[in-house]
Formats: sequence, structure tokens, C-alpha cells
Amino acid sequence: MAPSNDTDDDRFDGLYLNVAQTKRGIEPLLDSMFSFLRRKTDFFAGPPGTEPGQGTVFAMQKVNEVLAKHVEIYNKEQSKQVKKVKSEKPVVKMPLEEDVIELGQDGFDVSSGEDSPAPASSSSTPAIPETSRITQVAPSNDENKAVSSENKPDSNDNNNDGDDDSEEPPKGNGGVVPGKYVWTQTLEEVNLTMPLPDHTRGRDLKVTISKARLKILLHNETKVDAKFSKSVIADDSFWTLEDGNKLCINLQKLNQMEWWECVCEGDPKIDTKKVQPENSQLSDLDGETRQTVEKMMFDQRQKSLGLPTSEEQQKLDVLEKFKKMHPEMDFSNAKIS
Repeated sequence: MAPSNDTDDDRFDGLYLNVAQTKRGIEPLLDSMFSFLRRKTDFFAGPPGTEPGQGTVFAMQKVNEVLAKHVEIYNKEQSKQVKKVKSEKPVVKMPLEEDVIELGQDGFDVSSGEDSPAPASSSSTPAIPETSRITQVAPSNDENKAVSSENKPDSNDNNNDGDDDSEEPPKGNGGVVPGKYVWTQTLEEVNLTMPLPDHTRGRDLKVTISKARLKILLHNETKVDAKFSKSVIADDSFWTLEDGNKLCINLQKLNQMEWWECVCEGDPKIDTKKVQPENSQLSDLDGETRQTVEKMMFDQRQKSLGLPTSEEQQKLDVLEKFKKMHPEMDFSNAKIS
């Protein structure tokens, strides 16, 4: 059943959490939301019949109204929380008698007991203040496990599959094949740029693009003849000659949901974990496909950093809620599978 109040609608928390973790900041997150409204809706144009230039005025008013509404809700929630804290009486646990140690001015134990000498009664000896009492309670097994877990180094910090996070991502999400060409890619296509001698003409070239192979001849001399690392859509791929000294080839990927490590078999490979797609390219995808792609990107980045993926994070969130509901249970050895 859908929530009756949109201000408390938590159905999309998982989606927003993924976007927020991907954007890594409030301003980038807000930029992404307003970018969607600007590109995909008539939010800035205003309702039908709006005079030119007035749409942005209505948009600003609406943003301010919604912001003010949530500020008011936040302030009310904080006020209730403060009143609740003040109304709750603190529960003071009385320490066990055997766990109380009284310290004298000289720092020695002056606790009353069979083995402890009674302090001399003298008007010159001041009474021991209550603040000198130190309760020593042996930590429970749960606390020992928690401390052990906190002090234990994360194995992912020392073993991250040999990835070097300091290494810069490949420019254009592609690479260079020495002596042949430079290539870049998006999820949908691959672009090759091959330098040629000046004053090269189209008839000097013979480029053959098939589903699985690329062949380039210049003056009947073979420059490239290799099998693609992934399949392409040959009918949608094409080549052009630019400025008489540059061959540009556009290859349409058959599978538009994966990144290429290289163009042809035997070429130097790039680390696809470091690929950084541009938002402008993702915006061209439909909502469902874009959500799937962003989830893949987020999970790939999380794995490279040794952090939980979106599905693992959801399981951890469920476990945290369950732990809060059952504080009497020990979850120190709980494992997420």
C-alpha cells in the first residue's frame, strides 16, 4: 500500500542511497536531480499556458516551497526529540559492592574489607569524596568481541587484488595501441583514431568491418588485420577520413552493457575497474537501463575499494535493523552470505 504522505515515502531510499553514494556529495546529488528535471521534464517551462520566462519563476517558487516544508518538518522532529530526551529519566546502575574501590589521597586502596586496614579517625584527614570511587566492571564477552573486531585490521586494506588506486583511469576509457591507433569507448560504441600520412585520399584506404574482425589496408599494405575482442554490429559501424591524415572508425558494440579491455585480440588491455563513464552518456539511456548501469558501476567501484556492493549493503542494513529490534542477542559472529 502506497504511503499517504509523500514526505515520509521511503520506497525509493535504496535507489537514492545508491545515487548519493555514487555522487559523493550533496551538491552533485542535487545537480543530478535538477539535471533530470531540466532535461526530461517541463519543470522549468512551467504549467501549460505559462508566459515565456515565467516558467523558471514558478520553478524557483516550487523549490522554495518544498524546501521550506521539509525544513519545518525537520525542526518539528528535532523539537520532539529534545522533549523526549528531557522527559526520559536517566537510569543509574548501582555498582556491585565488590566492584567498588575507594582511593585515598595517596592513591592507595582504602576500601573497607577484611584485608584492608581501617582508616585512622582524625579530624585532619578529609572525607573521601564520592568522585574518588572508581567502578571496575569486567567487560562482558560481547564487549570483548566488539573490541577485538574493532582492533582487527580489515583484510581488504591489505589485500585488494593488487589494484593500485593511485593509478589514473584510462583517458576516454580506452587506450593506445603503439604504432597503430588510439581508442576510446562508451557503453554503446568504440572509436578508433589512426594517424595517416598527409594528403591521404579515401581511395588509398580499404577498411573492412565485420562482426568479429577489423581489416585496414593503406595503399594495399595491411595496417591492421585482427579479430575483435568483442562482437560489433557491422551494419551500424562506419569509418571516415578526416583532414587527409586521420582515419576515424566508429564501432557499435553488440553488447552495450559491458566495457572492453581492448579493441582487438593481442592489443594492450586496460583495467575496466577504473573506467569512469560520463554522465552525459548515461543520460541518453532509458530509466531502467540507466539504473542497471549505475548499479553495475557502483558495485564495480565498491569491489575495487574493498567495500560492500549495493546488495551486500542492503543485507547489512537489514541486519542492523534486526540488531536494534533484538539488543539482547549476540551478533558478533554473524556473517552475511
